[in-house]
Amino acid sequence: MTSEDLADRYKGYIACLNEQDWDNLGRFVGEEVQYNGETVGLSGYRRMLEGDFQSIPDLSFNIELLVSEPPRVAARLHFDCRPKGVLFGLPVNGKRVSFAENVFYEFQDGRIREVWSVIDKAAIQAQL
Repeated sequence: MTSEDLADRYKGYIACLNEQDWDNLGRFVGEEVQYNGETVGLSGYRRMLEGDFQSIPDLSFNIELLVSEPPRVAARLHFDCRPKGVLFGLPVNGKRVSFAENVFYEFQDGRIREVWSVIDKAAIQAQL
């Protein structure tokens, strides 16, 4: 898979998330996916994402920066949203916040095998 093919595949994954097309998530994410070093599997990964959308009804994944070097993708994602209640241990309670996530993915056979994510919680805290 070329860098361009992998970048296009990743953009398809982001579109799947933004559309909440959970039935097609397995096209992009492997059955034994790991998240920050823990095997969560496809079903656990899906539950995590569904929970994110429940907590943040206006959640939208926006790619700010994308670097593709097969089999890995690095991205900086931007979020501008109004989470309900508590977000990452912070009492947001419907206030509009803007923050970023720096995330790295490793693909295997065209699907995400590993995810390493760091969310800028300090940016959220500074807005509260």
